[in-house]
Amino acid sequence: MTPAMDRVVVVGASVAGITAVETLRRRGFAGSISLVGQELHLPYDRPPLSKQVLTGQWDADRAIIRGRSDLEQLGLDLRLGVRANSLFLDSRQIELSDGERLGFDGLILATGVTPRQLPNGHELSGVHVLRTIEDALALRAQFVRGRRLVVVGAGFLGCEVAAAATQAGLHVSLVDPLPAPMMRQLGAEMGSLAATLHRDHGVEVLCHTGIDRLVGDNAVTGVELSTGTVLPADLVLVSIGAVPVTDWLVGSGLTLDDGIVCNDKCEAAPGVYAAGDVARWWHNGLNAHVRVEHRTNATEQAIAAAENLLGSDRSFAPVPYFWTNQYDTRIQAYGTFPTGSRPTIVTGSTEEGRFIAHYVSDDRITGVLSWNMPKQIHVEREVVGNRAQIPAV
Repeated sequence: MTPAMDRVVVVGASVAGITAVETLRRRGFAGSISLVGQELHLPYDRPPLSKQVLTGQWDADRAIIRGRSDLEQLGLDLRLGVRANSLFLDSRQIELSDGERLGFDGLILATGVTPRQLPNGHELSGVHVLRTIEDALALRAQFVRGRRLVVVGAGFLGCEVAAAATQAGLHVSLVDPLPAPMMRQLGAEMGSLAATLHRDHGVEVLCHTGIDRLVGDNAVTGVELSTGTVLPADLVLVSIGAVPVTDWLVGSGLTLDDGIVCNDKCEAAPGVYAAGDVARWWHNGLNAHVRVEHRTNATEQAIAAAENLLGSDRSFAPVPYFWTNQYDTRIQAYGTFPTGSRPTIVTGSTEEGRFIAHYVSDDRITGVLSWNMPKQIHVEREVVGNRAQIPAV
């Protein structure tokens, strides 16, 4: 940390943002910290939104991770309900949506992502995305037994919502252009197991199927598929990925390319760091720029960004970790799952519904997947970290 650094601004009152703030204080930074958040809520966790909050098991307030008393102890200048509009690197300032400018010596950007929308029909009543507490509560209010929900996009979020809605008594169709649900994360073979899981619970799984448009006048009544078939729908969840929130940084001098481009220290410019879903950093272990939209990465990267802002100069090269809960199935994974990598079950079996699978690419284990074996998966982390070589057969 340079002697001149007295003011730090963190943009994004997210898990990454609040973790960065706590790390700064824990590492002895005694200067001023401003935390800017576009939402009015205190920092909260997003994974429960598609699970416990959506099903009604939790009140929304239970997703909040730090209460006001916790934030007061951090000595924060807390700015909620205000957006960062512009960044001026030369003068070391950000301009807020209320017109105020905040000066900084150090800056951490944790603005996350925003959901993609469909080009045709997204404005209809009954069409939802799921990113915020408001999104979750609005969708939950429409979970009426017997209603017809079409989920567009069978990634983790889409599959989690399909599971929650099915358990709430809705008729659910899950649509995706790829051959299997969660194929981008798990590959075709394990994605087909996910399809079976959902079909066994009554979900209509339609893969290899695109969407032409949403049908309806004021409210959605159907989803027209690329085949010409129209699926009846009372509700639609659009879950087709997300875009990093970097629009306000255009022209700032930062490099923007599917996120805020950073070096291996999470540094985007001198004294400016990024963390969480919005950061695209150089991963020395993978020898590539990567951007990871997972909860664990948000926490770990925020710690690294804050520590490096304070002078640690530490390369950030974690073993990626992600998980999802659907019905009574818990899926967890470490590592990466390149296209064409081969999964091999090394413990348990698909018939038992409990197994560990190693994913092999170029004769090395790049990823480990657990299906209902939560304790065993953590032992396997080291295998991925070492990128163990597979003996030739």
